[in-house]
Amino acid sequence: MKDLNILIVEGNLREENKNFTDVGIPTHTDTLKDSLSYIDRKINFDVVNPSSDKNIEPVMSKLSNYHGLIWGGSSLNIYNNTPEIINQIQFMKACQNKVKHILAICWGMQVAVTAAGGEVKKSNSSQIGIANEILINQDGLVNPIYLNKVNRFNSPAFNFDEVVKLPHNAICLASNKVNKIQSLYFEINKTRIWGLQYHPEIPYEKMINLIEFRKERLIKVRKAFKDEGEVKKHISIIKDEITVSNKEQRILELKNWINIIEN
Repeated sequence: MKDLNILIVEGNLREENKNFTDVGIPTHTDTLKDSLSYIDRKINFDVVNPSSDKNIEPVMSKLSNYHGLIWGGSSLNIYNNTPEIINQIQFMKACQNKVKHILAICWGMQVAVTAAGGEVKKSNSSQIGIANEILINQDGLVNPIYLNKVNRFNSPAFNFDEVVKLPHNAICLASNKVNKIQSLYFEINKTRIWGLQYHPEIPYEKMINLIEFRKERLIKVRKAFKDEGEVKKHISIIKDEITVSNKEQRILELKNWINIIEN
C-alpha cells in the first residue's frame, strides 16, 4: 500500500475561514482532513487556497506529482465572477491538465463544471444541512465512486446553486428532488473528475453549527426560513438524522475515491 500525496484546495476566502474559526467551527479543509484520517491510509497533504494565497506557483509547479486532488466547499457563488472566483476557475483548469484524479465536492464540483464548459445557476430550492433521498441512477450504480453505497440515501449538504449544464461527455450519477445533478463524472485532458453536490466529509453536527452561525443570514438574506422557530424545527430534523446515520456509509465516497487512485 503506497503513500498517497493529496492536494486539498480550500474554496473559502481566508476571511470566511477566520469567521468560522473565531466561533469554533473548523474550516472545510480541517474537516476534510479529519474525515480522511478515519480512512486507514497513509496520506500526505498539501493545501492551497487559489483565492487567498499570494503565491501558488510552488504548488502549480508540482501538480502532476499528486496522486489526487480534493476541492471542497465554499460560501461563494460562481456566477458572481469576482477576481477571487476567476482565480479558482483558472487554477481548476490547470489542475484538469495536470492532476489525474479529482474529487470535487459541492463548490468544488461547480468550479470543475464551469472550468470544463458546463454551467451553474442559482437553484430554485436549497439544501441546508441535509440532502434528502439522493437516488443513484444506473450510471452511478456501476461507477466505482458508489461501490457498496446504498442506492437511496441522505447526506450532509449546504447549497443554493446547482449544475444546469454538464461539461462535454459528463454523465450524471445521482439526483434528488432539489438538484437533478447530485453527482457526476467526466474526463478531460486524461483527468478523471468525480463531482458531488453534497458533503460526505462533513458530519451533521458541523452542519447544525453552520446553520446556527448563519441563522440571521438564512432568515433575512437567503429567505430560507421565516423565523427562528423554523430554523429550530429544521435543526431538529437533522438531529433525528444523526440518530440513524451511519458514518461508514456517509463517508464511503471518500473511501472509494482513495481506493480508485490507489489502484
